[in-house]
Amino acid sequence: MSNKRLMIVDDSPAVHVIIEKAARANGIEVCAHAKNGDEAVKQFELTIPDVITMDITMPIKDGLAASKEILAKYPGARILMLSAMGDEELVNEARSIGISHFMQKPFKGEDVIKEINSMITA
Repeated sequence: MSNKRLMIVDDSPAVHVIIEKAARANGIEVCAHAKNGDEAVKQFELTIPDVITMDITMPIKDGLAASKEILAKYPGARILMLSAMGDEELVNEARSIGISHFMQKPFKGEDVIKEINSMITA
């Protein structure tokens, strides 16, 4: 059985730590990190992870723009969109580009792992 591979995309170092710690504890390999959408697109192409946790609001390129770019090249990419705001417009925009998994910040690491596992086995 191969390890599940995760890429964490967020401009908050704390979020990287929370998700990575929970991932490791659950046998999920973190294969890449990115601090903005630009890095996310580059890292995705280098590592092709099973799942991406993607923050919406980031500098340089936001999570929606990065997700659009990734999904255009890799339609099967699984993206878990993380949002600090309960912004329905952004969530609706994310849905319109094919993202169906969302999680509101703040969250517990275990909850992110449950969601990731459900996305991989779905």
